[in-house]
Amino acid sequence: MFGDFFKRLTSSGPDTLGDDDARLALSALLVRIARADGDFSQDEATQIDRVLAQRYALSPFEATALRTQAQGVEAEAPDTVRFTRAIKDAVPHDDRLSVVEALWQVVLADGVRDAQEDSIVRLAANLLGINDRDSALARQRVHARL
Repeated sequence: MFGDFFKRLTSSGPDTLGDDDARLALSALLVRIARADGDFSQDEATQIDRVLAQRYALSPFEATALRTQAQGVEAEAPDTVRFTRAIKDAVPHDDRLSVVEALWQVVLADGVRDAQEDSIVRLAANLLGINDRDSALARQRVHARL
């Protein structure tokens, strides 16, 4: 079902993904973070919808539809590296910190910091070119807003 998307995601060509594919890659990464602890809660799904609605100016219905599509993509995706590469190629460095904040919003949505979720955020942040210190500061900002 998502074969064309994965083909574009794994292409070695010089072209970066289009906006829609980059949006889907970020959405799938958010879902992957939420599923990392084996408990994809409604709080996490709601937080993903909020992040997507805010980041992409989507209606609640559109955000839920994008998350639902991303759940299918994430279930079929081979690894996290491809998502982060697509995001890194599509999002300027200065804006990637907001991506890491979005990841932390999902991790902290259910009120529990799980080691698996933390591990994937650390990996994703590193692959996005965000160092551990900046990722920790992003987490603290998100935590302070909760």
